[in-house]
Amino acid sequence: MDALAGLLEGPRARGAFMIRACFDPPWAVRIEDRAPLTVMLMVRGDSWITPESGEPVLLRAGDLAIARGPGPYTCGDDPGTVPQALILPGAECVYPDGRSLKGSMDLGVRTWGDSPGGSTVMLIGTYLMQGEISGRLLDALPPLLTLTADVWECPLTPLLMEEVVRDEPGQEVVLDRLLDLLVIAALRAWFSRPEGEPPTWYRAMADPVVGRVLRLVQDDPAHPWTVASLAAKAGVSRAALARRFTELVGEPVMTYLTGWRLALAADRLRDSDATLDAIARQVGYGSAFALSSAFKRVYGVSPQEHRAG
Repeated sequence: MDALAGLLEGPRARGAFMIRACFDPPWAVRIEDRAPLTVMLMVRGDSWITPESGEPVLLRAGDLAIARGPGPYTCGDDPGTVPQALILPGAECVYPDGRSLKGSMDLGVRTWGDSPGGSTVMLIGTYLMQGEISGRLLDALPPLLTLTADVWECPLTPLLMEEVVRDEPGQEVVLDRLLDLLVIAALRAWFSRPEGEPPTWYRAMADPVVGRVLRLVQDDPAHPWTVASLAAKAGVSRAALARRFTELVGEPVMTYLTGWRLALAADRLRDSDATLDAIARQVGYGSAFALSSAFKRVYGVSPQEHRAG
């Protein structure tokens, strides 16, 4: 499992969607959906993104922004334009006074706004919920990051514009995968920027020893890994692996493995109906009791309580 792709599995499993937004000035939309991750790709025209706290950011054609929830923000032709619509949790769309829009801004297949041929067109992809695995990635992002067209050119724009308005069997799956690809490409570009601050595990992926160990752990968490077996796979001594892993990742290898297993278990408890015993085997624990004990020690609640919540 690729690190970034794996970290996006959680939120995709719990809902993601993509739309094309078309507007003519003046326009503004207030987003209060509390979504953990939203990506906005400008196709035509300009848009200002104004976060709840912070300065407005201007997006031009070809620019991309990623908003990390749950904080609200406003998109519009000008920071001073009064919002004409609010986006609430569950993708509910209402007027500023709370009345339902009742589809009045629907412009066709996955197209929304006030003008089908609007001078402003943007593609918006949203992950509706966050998991424990994806949180390891999202926590490293600023509330709002931007990539301008002069530093990053999105090769997916023509394909996304073509696919987002199609209404064919399997189209949601196609868009899910394209959205994942867009986010992965954008995050790789962001983390390579001077202002990007990738998590330690991301930087460590480039190391020939620690990167191999991280991939082994992520690809097969159910394997009965030990420091010795991981060191053998990486071609180094136990002491060398222990020292190098802690130095690059910031925690011992077995601590990282435990955290990864429990995060996987937390997401599978919410995303599936699998029994606790089955999940325990999937993530490397010998029994439901062993998983329960470790889970409660880290998360403060039992697996059953986590699933119910």
